Amino acid sequence: MRLAHLGPPGTFGEEAALVYDRSADLLAMASHAAVARAVEDGRADEGVMAIENLLNGSVAETLDILIHETPLRIQHELLLPVVHNLVIAPATKAEDVQVVYSHPAAFPQCRGYLEKHFPAAQQEAALSTAQAVELMMASPVPAGAISTVRAAELHGATVLAQGIQDSDLNVTRFVIVGQGEQPPTGRDKTSIAFRFADDRPGLVARVMNEFASRGINCSKFESRPTRETFGEYIFLIDFDGHATDPDCRLALEAIRPMCAMLNIFGSYPRWQK
Repeated sequence: MRLAHLGPPGTFGEEAALVYDRSADLLAMASHAAVARAVEDGRADEGVMAIENLLNGSVAETLDILIHETPLRIQHELLLPVVHNLVIAPATKAEDVQVVYSHPAAFPQCRGYLEKHFPAAQQEAALSTAQAVELMMASPVPAGAISTVRAAELHGATVLAQGIQDSDLNVTRFVIVGQGEQPPTGRDKTSIAFRFADDRPGLVARVMNEFASRGINCSKFESRPTRETFGEYIFLIDFDGHATDPDCRLALEAIRPMCAMLNIFGSYPRWQK
């Protein structure tokens, strides 16, 4: 198994990949879009992408890739506890830190700690929490980074503070993308995206009623811009069940005529530890 993930080594994406398949050959990629491309062109069998965080909500980059950029389907999901750490170079003193590097998603997850301990430090975005350590170590001014312990160890950095995220319950949901469809397991989840041809009252309610009337639980509902016209949106739903389950199939058949586009991202087993 060749498994692509957001790199470099030391990211939460790498950690998620190891949780999913510790025996896999890991391919570290520069972005989630590059992860998808690696699977599409055959360099990887599957790819790991973050899609939702307990504190930040959905990862817009991943949603937009699934909507606009790839034919890949979700094969599995997993939930990964996320522990952020403030790391510095061995010779750096905490009181001297002028810049803190990290992935943009990490800063709001650690807002309370940063406001208390580094209120004057400039926050600089990195492609990943692992790259943040590289940038910190090479910084011309005293700097820190929010990263994993593994990334700190790989680059010889010192962990100044562990568990700096605003909630000890912080979790990121990852999806595994690949070719083809997963068979029903009896404990499945399906993710879809759809848009309407025009904007009329009650369309969203009609879609939701097709699920509700069949007793299908919709666990997530959100929207993303169409990228075409301001004020027009693509809607996304996660619901319990497999797309081939009789009630789910009937619900999808009922909403398809209402939609200008209906994209089934995949039906896949719900995460269980």
